[in-house]
Amino acid sequence: MSRAQEGDTVTITFQGILDDGSIFDASDENDPLTFVLGESQVMPGLELAVFGMSVGDRKTVNIPPEQGYGLRQARLVEVVSIDALPEGLELSIGGQLEVTSEDGTRFKLHIVKRDAQTVTLDANHPLAGHPLTLRIELVSVDRPTIN
Repeated sequence: MSRAQEGDTVTITFQGILDDGSIFDASDENDPLTFVLGESQVMPGLELAVFGMSVGDRKTVNIPPEQGYGLRQARLVEVVSIDALPEGLELSIGGQLEVTSEDGTRFKLHIVKRDAQTVTLDANHPLAGHPLTLRIELVSVDRPTIN
Protein backbone atom coordinates (compact mmCIF):
# COMPACT_ATOMS: atom_id res chain seq x y z
CA MET A 1 0.00 0.00 0.00
CA SER A 2 1.45 3.37 -0.96
CA ARG A 3 2.12 6.10 1.55
CA ALA A 4 1.10 9.76 1.10
CA GLN A 5 3.92 11.80 -0.37
CA GLU A 6 4.59 15.28 -1.72
CA GLY A 7 2.41 16.13 -4.71
CA ASP A 8 -0.35 13.66 -3.78
CA THR A 9 -3.91 14.92 -3.44
CA VAL A 10 -5.06 13.53 -0.11
CA THR A 11 -8.47 13.41 1.50
CA ILE A 12 -8.78 13.21 5.26
CA THR A 13 -11.34 13.42 7.99
CA PHE A 14 -10.24 15.15 11.17
CA GLN A 15 -11.24 16.54 14.51
CA GLY A 16 -9.37 19.50 16.02
CA ILE A 17 -9.32 19.75 19.81
CA LEU A 18 -8.05 22.49 22.13
CA ASP A 19 -6.34 21.89 25.47
CA ASP A 20 -9.64 22.40 27.31
CA GLY A 21 -11.19 19.53 25.30
CA SER A 22 -13.39 21.74 23.12
CA ILE A 23 -13.60 20.98 19.39
CA PHE A 24 -12.55 23.94 17.23
CA ASP A 25 -13.09 22.31 13.83
CA ALA A 26 -14.03 18.94 12.37
CA SER A 27 -14.87 17.15 9.17
CA ASP A 28 -16.46 13.80 8.54
CA GLU A 29 -17.04 11.33 5.72
CA ASN A 30 -19.75 13.61 4.30
CA ASP A 31 -17.49 16.67 4.30
CA PRO A 32 -13.82 15.55 4.18
CA LEU A 33 -10.86 17.86 3.67
CA THR A 34 -8.89 17.49 0.43
CA PHE A 35 -5.54 19.15 -0.24
CA VAL A 36 -2.26 18.64 -2.11
CA LEU A 37 0.67 17.63 0.09
CA GLY A 38 3.59 20.03 -0.18
CA GLU A 39 1.59 23.02 -1.45
CA SER A 40 1.04 24.68 1.96
CA GLN A 41 -2.75 24.60 1.60
CA VAL A 42 -3.22 23.61 5.25
CA MET A 43 -1.35 24.34 8.49
CA PRO A 44 2.20 22.92 8.48
CA GLY A 45 1.59 20.54 11.40
CA LEU A 46 -1.35 18.90 9.65
CA GLU A 47 0.61 18.49 6.44
CA LEU A 48 3.55 16.94 8.29
CA ALA A 49 1.22 14.55 10.11
CA VAL A 50 -0.30 13.24 6.86
CA PHE A 51 3.06 12.60 5.12
CA GLY A 52 3.74 8.86 5.16
CA MET A 53 0.22 7.80 6.13
CA SER A 54 -1.56 5.04 4.18
CA VAL A 55 -5.27 4.96 3.34
CA GLY A 56 -7.20 3.89 6.43
CA ASP A 57 -4.46 5.00 8.85
CA ARG A 58 -5.61 6.97 11.88
CA LYS A 59 -3.47 9.03 14.22
CA THR A 60 -3.65 11.67 16.89
CA VAL A 61 -1.02 14.41 16.75
CA ASN A 62 -0.17 17.35 18.97
CA ILE A 63 0.66 20.48 17.01
CA PRO A 64 2.55 23.35 18.63
CA PRO A 65 1.40 26.91 17.81
CA GLU A 66 4.36 27.42 15.46
CA GLN A 67 3.06 24.59 13.22
CA GLY A 68 -0.61 25.51 13.68
CA TYR A 69 -2.00 29.03 13.50
CA GLY A 70 1.26 30.64 14.61
CA LEU A 71 2.29 32.50 17.71
CA ARG A 72 0.33 35.55 18.86
CA GLN A 73 2.01 38.72 17.63
CA ALA A 74 1.59 41.90 19.66
CA ARG A 75 2.21 43.99 16.53
CA LEU A 76 -1.08 42.66 15.10
CA VAL A 77 -3.09 44.28 17.92
CA GLU A 78 -3.87 47.97 17.54
CA VAL A 79 -5.95 50.53 19.39
CA VAL A 80 -7.80 52.73 16.88
CA SER A 81 -9.81 55.88 17.42
CA ILE A 82 -13.46 55.28 16.59
CA ASP A 83 -13.43 58.65 14.78
CA ALA A 84 -10.85 57.21 12.33
CA LEU A 85 -13.27 54.47 11.22
CA PRO A 86 -16.13 54.82 8.72
CA GLU A 87 -19.45 55.71 10.30
CA GLY A 88 -22.11 53.08 10.75
CA LEU A 89 -19.82 50.13 11.54
CA GLU A 90 -21.00 47.59 14.11
CA LEU A 91 -18.24 47.73 16.70
CA SER A 92 -19.22 45.18 19.35
CA ILE A 93 -16.70 43.16 21.29
CA GLY A 94 -16.35 39.73 19.67
CA GLY A 95 -17.33 41.10 16.24
CA GLN A 96 -15.13 41.33 13.17
CA LEU A 97 -14.19 43.92 10.61
CA GLU A 98 -12.89 42.96 7.18
CA VAL A 99 -10.33 45.28 5.65
CA THR A 100 -8.56 45.22 2.31
CA SER A 101 -4.91 46.23 2.04
CA GLU A 102 -3.48 48.24 -0.84
CA ASP A 103 -2.42 45.01 -2.60
CA GLY A 104 -5.98 43.62 -2.40
CA THR A 105 -5.32 41.15 0.42
CA ARG A 106 -8.28 40.83 2.79
CA PHE A 107 -7.84 40.62 6.55
CA LYS A 108 -10.30 39.91 9.33
CA LEU A 109 -9.79 42.02 12.42
CA HIS A 110 -11.38 40.88 15.66
CA ILE A 111 -12.81 43.47 18.01
CA VAL A 112 -11.39 42.61 21.42
CA LYS A 113 -12.02 45.78 23.42
CA ARG A 114 -14.00 48.98 23.09
CA ASP A 115 -14.65 52.16 25.00
CA ALA A 116 -16.30 55.46 24.08
CA GLN A 117 -13.33 56.73 22.05
CA THR A 118 -11.36 53.68 20.90
CA VAL A 119 -11.65 50.13 19.68
CA THR A 120 -8.91 47.48 20.00
CA LEU A 121 -8.51 45.39 16.84
CA ASP A 122 -6.62 42.09 16.69
CA ALA A 123 -5.44 40.63 13.36
CA ASN A 124 -4.10 37.43 14.95
CA HIS A 125 -5.97 34.25 14.09
CA PRO A 126 -8.25 33.40 17.04
CA LEU A 127 -6.29 30.16 17.58
CA ALA A 128 -2.84 31.77 17.33
CA GLY A 129 -0.72 30.76 20.30
CA HIS A 130 -2.80 27.66 21.06
CA PRO A 131 -1.40 24.14 20.92
CA LEU A 132 -3.76 21.89 18.97
CA THR A 133 -4.59 18.20 18.97
CA LEU A 134 -5.74 16.66 15.69
CA ARG A 135 -7.31 13.26 15.20
CA ILE A 136 -6.79 12.35 11.56
CA GLU A 137 -7.87 9.53 9.26
CA LEU A 138 -6.50 9.28 5.73
CA VAL A 139 -9.44 8.49 3.45
CA SER A 140 -7.79 8.56 0.01
CA VAL A 141 -4.59 9.34 -1.90
CA ASP A 142 -4.61 10.42 -5.52
CA ARG A 143 -1.15 10.36 -7.04
CA PRO A 144 -0.60 12.43 -10.18
CA THR A 145 0.41 10.47 -13.24
CA ILE A 146 2.88 11.48 -15.91
CA ASN A 147 1.49 11.25 -19.46
